[in-house]
Amino acid sequence: MMRQARTELTFETQGRGLQEITRTVADWCRATGITDGMLTVFIRHTSASLTIQENADRDVLHDLNRFLDRLVPDDTSLYRHVSEGADDMPAHIRSALTATSLNIPVADGKPLFGTWQGLYVWEHRTHPHRRRVVLHLIGE
Repeated sequence: MMRQARTELTFETQGRGLQEITRTVADWCRATGITDGMLTVFIRHTSASLTIQENADRDVLHDLNRFLDRLVPDDTSLYRHVSEGADDMPAHIRSALTATSLNIPVADGKPLFGTWQGLYVWEHRTHPHRRRVVLHLIGE
């Protein structure tokens, strides 16, 4: 019989960068009692995003951030929307280039991440923020 479970989690970021949330999400999946299904993860913000990325070598996360720094600089001369600071419009662009929603298969009550994969909130603002992430699991 098909079942559903939904929750909203809050994560405190430390400013621009990637914060791993894999364990928290996996713990919630297990607690739902749903063993096989599809998990949707959605971040309720326009200046942060989600990504599945390597969690074995922190240099990967560093390089991803450095790449976006070069691609989308905090330069107010490039943007009209600057009322919330030099990092705000770049944060919106970074979010548009990445993902605000991901689908992850679940089997045996666990998200099916690869060996070196982790789930991250990707904060695009330079200052700490409180980010809300919705989890919706449907399955049996």
